[in-house]
Amino acid sequence: MAESIRVENVSKTFTLRYHRTFKQVTVAMMKGRDVSDTFKALDDVSFSVEQGESIGLMGLNGSGKSTLLKLVNGIMRPDEGSVLTRGRIAGLIATGAGFHPQLSGRENVFLNAAILGMSEAETKRKFDAIVDFADIGRFLDTPVGNYSSGMFARLGFAVAIHVDSDIFLADEVLAVGDRPFKKKCLEKMEEVRDSGVTLFYVSHAAASVQRMCNRVIVLEKGVVGFDGDVDQGIKYLGYDDGDTDSELDETDELEDDEISGDI
Repeated sequence: MAESIRVENVSKTFTLRYHRTFKQVTVAMMKGRDVSDTFKALDDVSFSVEQGESIGLMGLNGSGKSTLLKLVNGIMRPDEGSVLTRGRIAGLIATGAGFHPQLSGRENVFLNAAILGMSEAETKRKFDAIVDFADIGRFLDTPVGNYSSGMFARLGFAVAIHVDSDIFLADEVLAVGDRPFKKKCLEKMEEVRDSGVTLFYVSHAAASVQRMCNRVIVLEKGVVGFDGDVDQGIKYLGYDDGDTDSELDETDELEDDEISGDI
């Protein structure tokens, strides 16, 4: 079977700047304080993914998951090493990524689809299915800048999941949204996975990773701590006590209640 993703000895370093203005930097330097620092988000990461595999990318906050996903997607380049991918990549790596806040939902469907590599003809052909999946009703022709985070997620995921791709990336795509929407997203991703598309799924929810994936990669402070069986990976991370998913569900419900007054 052909390789879909190959990550070889990848490292990515970021610079933290403690002061914004020239005056602040000058004062800090005069007082002998640090004005910046660096940290490695990823440190010599290597693995390969076969076409059709479903990978659950897990790890605590700050472990480098989103950085790795952006490197795979081509949004960033590694400082060291290489990331090779085969075929078209689609997915949702940030809620509302690629949306213009002043354009309507309808206009953003075409804009976001174009960013993901869909032609105008392809988008028109799939438009009704995208809108039906997003289920945002009369707000389709409202500027997306007025949308709640849940509606951003609905529309963004609806576009991404309808792209004909070889690799589908999903970064905490189910972190915002009500239970029926989450259920619909999982069912749709299962369809995509079963069609032979490579799935790269970032989530803290052990139950959904067990449902969606046949392999888990755990990142720890930028390095691969575990790569293998799903249940063993969840146990390695300490997410096998059953509390994690319930806590996330409660948080999601609270967020939905808090934003229910938005469009």
